[in-house]
Amino acid sequence: MSVLRKICGVMRRDCRRNLDTLKELDIHKDIVQVLQTRRLMYFGHVTRMGSDRYPHLHDLLLHGYTHGHRPKGRPRKKWLDNIRDDCKAMGITSYEASKLAANSTRWRNTVRHMGCQRTLIMSLSPRQ
Repeated sequence: MSVLRKICGVMRRDCRRNLDTLKELDIHKDIVQVLQTRRLMYFGHVTRMGSDRYPHLHDLLLHGYTHGHRPKGRPRKKWLDNIRDDCKAMGITSYEASKLAANSTRWRNTVRHMGCQRTLIMSLSPRQ
């Protein structure tokens, strides 16, 4: 936010809200969209890694398989569960996503296009 305030010429002591600064610069991204985009970009990076790299050496690191008893209560959400949810929001399966992620240019365009579509859908849908 500090960079955006400098662009607008607003100081901290002016006591302006961050939302007002974002509205003035016509920025419509929310934090959830930014996190999804970054998570999916990192998923593409990990997918393109060689099989001798650290995340692929042990199933525990990438897929979260452990041996032994699980604790009581609801199972914890894994990173790949978030990826599956993000892929579902894009309208593709995680298998299709891993195939698309093999080509970094196509994957980057797919993820960025998903972000534009989501912003467009959010701006067109009526607020409740």
